[in-house]
Amino acid sequence: MGGGAVAVTTSIAGPVRRRLARTVFPLPWAALAAAIVASLLGFALDGPARYAPLLLSVVVLGLPHGALDHLTLPRARGARPTSRSLAAVGALYLVLGGLYAAGWFLAPAAAFVAFLALTWVHWGQGDVYSLVALSRETHLRTRGQRLLAAAVRGGIPMVVPLVGFPETYRAVAATTAGLFVSGASFAWLLAPSVRLVAGGAVALLTVASLLLGRARADDSASRDAWRLDAGESLLLWAFFLAVPPLVAIGLYFALWHSLRHLARLAALDPSLSPALRRGRPLSVVVGLGRDALPLTLGAVILLAGLAAAVPAGVGSVDAVASVSLVLLAVLTLPHVVVVSCLDRVQGLW
Repeated sequence: MGGGAVAVTTSIAGPVRRRLARTVFPLPWAALAAAIVASLLGFALDGPARYAPLLLSVVVLGLPHGALDHLTLPRARGARPTSRSLAAVGALYLVLGGLYAAGWFLAPAAAFVAFLALTWVHWGQGDVYSLVALSRETHLRTRGQRLLAAAVRGGIPMVVPLVGFPETYRAVAATTAGLFVSGASFAWLLAPSVRLVAGGAVALLTVASLLLGRARADDSASRDAWRLDAGESLLLWAFFLAVPPLVAIGLYFALWHSLRHLARLAALDPSLSPALRRGRPLSVVVGLGRDALPLTLGAVILLAGLAAAVPAGVGSVDAVASVSLVLLAVLTLPHVVVVSCLDRVQGLW
């Protein structure tokens, strides 16, 4: 694909990079593989329990991974946060988040589809950074390759559950939009043609990305990076085809996406550098948790306010889960802007 070679600018030294890689790669692999095996053996969470991974993921790593946005860009530039930088991020969340929240009340079906597209972009960009920055030598050497990889990595969690569990996918969409308007229908999601085209497109993108990446991997280090990419892509395909969506998205959001982003932020925080160099994960967790706690608690308060504001009310576990998805959507839009700026500062594209 087009685009000249690009290189990520990071301050991740070799030993720290290896420690972060050992954290963000093996643990999610094991968790997702275990979930696949459990699903294939017939073990499943039923009733309200099936919402547990999704609801837990919101508070455990989910909200905290975005609660550091006010500190992210100054740290990436090697500076300390100022009142001006804090106000800028606050205004970003107030304006973009507020407009998107209004969109849910005015056009909930369109807002849900926009959430899918937004999450596709965001989860893709997060995985591309990890593949590039945590490898000794990446196989994703051009902007075009990275865009293609982002389309694949963001597309698998968004599209593959539709292929494997269309009725659950439709029910979640209808319940979420139904918080704001009665009779919201997503019957078109069940159409075989929609599932065939969407699933086929992501499958073709996956094959194209891996073939191109293998062709560009011309030394042992980049071939190792390609094998990691290929293995993860196949694992994600199997995971989202085998594990019911509510469980799958909850596990993925917390243990895959959020964990990788928090590792990225840990590498930016100068106060955590000694703990990262010396391999003290508890100190890193405490440091990140301390910084993320105030805005995480603020987001929980917003969740309660949103639950009180939705026209349909929140009287069931599935409604609580749907309100959580709406909150995540509202917070994701400004979060994507911050992460996109971080990508630019670090030269990802």
